[in-house]
Amino acid sequence: MGSLGSLGACQPQSATTAAAKSGALLPAAVLAGGTYPAAPGFDAAGSDARAIALADQVMGAMGGYSAWQQTRLLGWDFLDGSYQLWDKQTGDFRWQKDSTVAVYNLGTRQGKAYRAGRDISATPDGEKLLSKMYPIWVNNSWWLLLPFKLKDSGVTLTYQGAGKLLDGTPAEVLNMTFKNVGVTPDNKYEVLINPQTNLVEEWAYFPKATDAQPAFRRHWTGYQQYGPIRLASDRSDGKDGRGLGHISASTTVPAGLMQNPQPVEKR
Repeated sequence: MGSLGSLGACQPQSATTAAAKSGALLPAAVLAGGTYPAAPGFDAAGSDARAIALADQVMGAMGGYSAWQQTRLLGWDFLDGSYQLWDKQTGDFRWQKDSTVAVYNLGTRQGKAYRAGRDISATPDGEKLLSKMYPIWVNNSWWLLLPFKLKDSGVTLTYQGAGKLLDGTPAEVLNMTFKNVGVTPDNKYEVLINPQTNLVEEWAYFPKATDAQPAFRRHWTGYQQYGPIRLASDRSDGKDGRGLGHISASTTVPAGLMQNPQPVEKR
């Protein structure tokens, strides 16, 4: 599928939000799990109240902000056959494919690479793999967690209006653009929310915000409960059947898991 970049994830910290009631939308204060504060650096001035209120409703439908904060370890297969684990609390990111493993910390940007349990960190292959870990995490976590990132640092969120999903179901459409953040800040996303479920059920990716047509438009469906939160597995366009496998979310991290140099069993 090529490079499908996005912005880097930023964990929301204490901050006020510009969310407000608009139409039939509920205020953030009544959503399950409490309010959803914007991350520092979220473009509240450039975003609009209806878009922010819709983002709050999405967070509530996904389990609520407190459930997202309680979630610590996330695991998933990506489309290229790799499997990754991310500890939100420590920033540890673990990637494996076949016999190759990388253990990396997103804060320090340091890590180790292994093949069949042997340390290859200082070899050209190991150095190349480790240099890719941060962009891999950015991209691969985006494909899992977009609905939790609507009010991340650097995001401008605007309401585009009413639209339709690929199957004709009515949807509310958000425009998501970025300012000086992440690996590919020129991207734009259209995020389509089903007003009956308050869930993101489709997305469209534009390599540049000025592009008239998206590079792709795909489903964001197949929701299930994983630990405290809901996540979706289907990323198909209705033809190719693409999706994420071995999804998991938990509030704890087994001892020794994140630094294990050998491929681990998928959770």
